[in-house]
Amino acid sequence: MFWLSVMAAGISLSCLLWLAVRPWAQYRCVASSQARGGLLRAVWPWVQALALVCRPFITWARRRQLSQLVNLAAWPDDWLPEHVVALQALCFIGGAAVSVLVLFQYAGAGWPVSFGGALVAGGMLACLPVQHLRRRAKERQLGMLREFPFMLDMTTLCVEAGLNLQGALIQAATHGPQGALMSELRRAQSDMRAGMPRIAALKLFAARTGLTEVQQWVMAMEQADNLGMSLGPILRAQSEQRRNERFLRAEKLALQAPVKMLFPMVVCIFPCTFLVIAFPILVKLLSTDF
Repeated sequence: MFWLSVMAAGISLSCLLWLAVRPWAQYRCVASSQARGGLLRAVWPWVQALALVCRPFITWARRRQLSQLVNLAAWPDDWLPEHVVALQALCFIGGAAVSVLVLFQYAGAGWPVSFGGALVAGGMLACLPVQHLRRRAKERQLGMLREFPFMLDMTTLCVEAGLNLQGALIQAATHGPQGALMSELRRAQSDMRAGMPRIAALKLFAARTGLTEVQQWVMAMEQADNLGMSLGPILRAQSEQRRNERFLRAEKLALQAPVKMLFPMVVCIFPCTFLVIAFPILVKLLSTDF
């Protein structure tokens, strides 16, 4: 009865917290919550409420790191570093509460074991939002890295045909394959049309991609623009270099494949092979009278 009373009190407190926080949080994020679906939209009011609490405890270095991850993962613009930290805190609280309930209520563990399990489960769940950001940012960067040589080829052909750099980038974004890199390129072109200098827009474009190859290309374009050099040979050299780098990356992955296949072969394939080969021999030996 005691634990039933505790659970009832917890549910009542959660309902009161819902009634107190959700209307105020919804008032602040009506437009942004409509773009989310599923579980994230349901917990977004608590994320907004916890973000105000977590904001003073985020260091500037951590804030800069989370902002870069959010930009690389292409999450909505209204996502701030404190929202990510608040989502981590919410995952920690939920994981710790479920762990304590399972270990103490149903498994019969003591308070020290339940407390340790709560810390471990909450810490593991708290890492999920950042891990999801990093995985999505990595996948997006790999996609942009695959699209970059084609964009350089299109730009080189257009520049050698007589267009300037901005016109060549417009043609590359228009006729290139749809992807994250082309989306960022169209955003850079919007900045140029809004009055931003071309090199400044390209630097922001390189910063949003987070790729060293794009940053080197922008630096080469800036140097050519400052020195008045012809863009055709520079773009041609950049294009050939990126294609060679893509070939080297593919060759590296091909060389890593046998090493990665070694563990599943030793653990999964070899024992089954030895079992199939050795079983008839063992049966034959056991049935033979010495």
